[in-house]
Amino acid sequence: MHNAIRQAVIKFEQDFMGRGPTDVRAIIIRDMVVVRLKGVLTQAERQLAKNVDGIEMVKRMRQNLIAQGRDSLCSEIAGITGVKVTGLFTDIDTEIGERIMVFTLDQDLETIQPSSR
Repeated sequence: MHNAIRQAVIKFEQDFMGRGPTDVRAIIIRDMVVVRLKGVLTQAERQLAKNVDGIEMVKRMRQNLIAQGRDSLCSEIAGITGVKVTGLFTDIDTEIGERIMVFTLDQDLETIQPSSR
């Protein structure tokens, strides 16, 4: 499941940003899936992020792109986990080029038997 989540997030980043991250890790914690993406900034975003206005611009653009693809990404994660995604929270650190995504789920994945999903 971890690898399928990683691949879904990589594909989302490639489709929406034109390139994927350099590293992705997915961790399941009860009713949450936490995804850490490294190396997500494009060269243009790294240049923009050299000042406060540019940082805000990069963050706004990334938030807008997530909003546009939210339903698709949440559906993909729901299909992989077998449970409904109830929320998606994300932020990006432009200084280190990392993004965190947290998907909240309507069930605790650690207590569900694989055959009941």
